[in-house]
Amino acid sequence: MAQTPNNDQTLDLGDRESIYQPTQKGLIFPEKPTGMSIAQERHHRKERLVAACRAFALQGFDYGFAGHLTVRDPQHPHLYWTNPMAVHFSQVKISNLILADHQGTVVEGDYAINQAGFVLHGAVHEMHPDIIAMCHAHTVYGTAFASLGKKLDPISQDAAAFYEDHVVIGAEAGQVAVETKAGLGVAESFKGVKAAIHKNHGLLTASRHSIEAAAFWFIALERCCQQQLLIEATGLKPTLVPHDKALYSREHVGSEYIGWLHFQTIWNQLLQTQPDMFD
Repeated sequence: MAQTPNNDQTLDLGDRESIYQPTQKGLIFPEKPTGMSIAQERHHRKERLVAACRAFALQGFDYGFAGHLTVRDPQHPHLYWTNPMAVHFSQVKISNLILADHQGTVVEGDYAINQAGFVLHGAVHEMHPDIIAMCHAHTVYGTAFASLGKKLDPISQDAAAFYEDHVVIGAEAGQVAVETKAGLGVAESFKGVKAAIHKNHGLLTASRHSIEAAAFWFIALERCCQQQLLIEATGLKPTLVPHDKALYSREHVGSEYIGWLHFQTIWNQLLQTQPDMFD
C-alpha cells in the first residue's frame, strides 16, 4: 500500500546500502521510505508487521497460539504493536493488531496479549530503546537446533550473515517464559546482536531499523538451522567459511539494509495475493 511522503519526519533505516544500489540508477529497484509523518510511519509499521505475520504463516511457523512479533510505536516508544493472542498468523490484519506497554497492558485493541510475548519482548524493548522490532516463533528446526545449546557455524554465505552477530541464551532454558526474570535474561543478551538461540526454546531476532529486517532474519535463521542439522546428520565435517571471509560476508549480506531488501520480495507477493491484510 503506497505511502504519501512529506517532509515532517524521515524513517531512516540507516545502514550501508552495500554493492547493490550504485549500479541500479534509473531502473526499478526497492526504495526505503522517507519523509513520512508520525501517522504515516505508524501505519507503515503496522502494515509491515501484518505482512511479517503473514510471511510467518507462509513459512509454516505457526504452532497454536505460540509466536509473537512486535514493532515499536514511532510516537510512543514505550509502546509496541503486536499480533493478537490466539489468532493464526494468516489471520492477522491491521484491524486486530494490539498496542501494549512494556508491562503487557493492552492500551489499544480488542484482543488479549500473549503473556510470554510481553515478558520477553517487553523486556527487550525496554532495555534496548534502539531495538525497533522483534520476532519469535516456535519453529521445527530452530527449536531442534536450540536444544544443542550452541551457535551456528559459518557453513555458507547465508550462515555467515549471522557470524559473530548472534548469541546462545542458556538462562531459564526450557522454562515457560512467563516470569519477569526470564525476560531480563533474554534482554541482557541482546546487546549489539540481531539474533539469539534460546536453549530448549527457539529462535529470536531483533532489528534496530525495521520489522521487515527482523522478520527476514528470523526466516533466514530458521533456514540456517535446518541446513546445519542436515549437514550434521551426515556425520561428515563441513568446510567452514574462514574467519575473515565470514566477517566480510556478514558485513555485506547480513546488514539491516539487506534484511529489509530481502523482505521486499515477500511484501510484493503478499500485496498481490493477500489484500485482506489491510482490513
